[in-house]
Amino acid sequence: MTISYLPYEPNQLRLMPDALQDWLPEGHLAYFISDAVDQLDLSAFHRRYAKGGPRNQPFHPAMMVKVLVYGYATGVFSSRKIARRLHEDVAFRMLGAENFPAHRTICDFRALHLEELGGLFVQVVKLAREMGLVKLGTVAVDGTKIKANASRHKAMSYERMLKAEAELQEQIRALLDKAKAADEAEKSQPEVDLPAEIKSREDRLKAIAAAKARLEQRQREADTARGRREGDERKPRDKDGKPKGGRYKREFGIPKEDAQESFTDSDSRIMKRAGGGFDQSYNAQTAVDEHAHIIVAAEVTNVAADSGQLPVMLAAIQVNLDAQPEQALADAGYRSEAVFEQLSTSKTEVIVALGREGKDGVRSDADKCPHTVAMHDKLQGADGRQAYRKRKWIVEPPNAWIKAILGFRQFSMRGLTKVQAEFKLVCMALNLRRMGAMRSA
Repeated sequence: MTISYLPYEPNQLRLMPDALQDWLPEGHLAYFISDAVDQLDLSAFHRRYAKGGPRNQPFHPAMMVKVLVYGYATGVFSSRKIARRLHEDVAFRMLGAENFPAHRTICDFRALHLEELGGLFVQVVKLAREMGLVKLGTVAVDGTKIKANASRHKAMSYERMLKAEAELQEQIRALLDKAKAADEAEKSQPEVDLPAEIKSREDRLKAIAAAKARLEQRQREADTARGRREGDERKPRDKDGKPKGGRYKREFGIPKEDAQESFTDSDSRIMKRAGGGFDQSYNAQTAVDEHAHIIVAAEVTNVAADSGQLPVMLAAIQVNLDAQPEQALADAGYRSEAVFEQLSTSKTEVIVALGREGKDGVRSDADKCPHTVAMHDKLQGADGRQAYRKRKWIVEPPNAWIKAILGFRQFSMRGLTKVQAEFKLVCMALNLRRMGAMRSA
């Protein structure tokens, strides 16, 4: 008996041209991102090309933005991979509309317009609010450590810097002496490119000196913030400048021996990672709205502690949406008497844990830390406990989606300003993915 199959003719030419809109099923994320980007104001991108003329025509910014955002929304961050997907992936090809920018073009566009791409985050948050997905009733704030684009093997401790400086200076002196005696060297001695050897060591010495200076400058700023002054003879002093007993371990402006500095991304810092160990990282902060898990504020800092970031995130929400949430939740990492005092007059009700989950952790008295004690009393009440229980459900899923679903675990850019813009691009892509899912639900 002959088996009947549906027609299969891979070499059959199409008699009518395809429409790009027919390539993907209805409701696909690529269509939503395309429609969303079409509603955004891209004038900042167009201004860069206003005086370029017709001789060197760039790719259309709307197409480039759609391709980049869809790439980040689907976990494709590499410009090489995006360029390859424009040929191989139907969704990328539809968004590109038969445009095939090279990977270098994609990389340059992202680097050139990184600030503008980060600025689109605010427009997307406002769009989500217009769609009814942001209510600003309750928001939760949390931080997550994301690896910097820097190798921990290309970092050096302050102690090692001092030793390396002395070693390199000695090597340079030896090479200079060898260069002076080159005419007297034996003919059988292997030839050495002395100028190149000297320059290599001098360049290394300059890099170490610059890193050492950055560490010392940061330490001077930290010591000044603690109330120390240059020439204090390592003696703590009161407000009147009188010694008050005790002694500092190090001179003013001298870092700890194990303080490290990266040669590849000097803005990154050594931070503890989940599961143990340390990496060159940044501290990425997100504020998430309760209603639909939309990220309404995204900031990055190179300070590992979260304790001073709550006012920053609330200010960012105000800037992004010209409004404040009714309630803000945060874990014990944001506990700070100074922050509680700063936010005591805020219109937003702040609820911050004072210890680990299930433990209040209060060891303060009402005279020294009145705001901390007041927070403790709030958390002891039924309303406070019920409100705080929502924190983990609100803010931790988006941070997990960024790392586990999008696969964004390391920044591509270097430097705090560029990293801040890239993280907003990531959060914008996640928001659009979430908005697309909520719309089709």
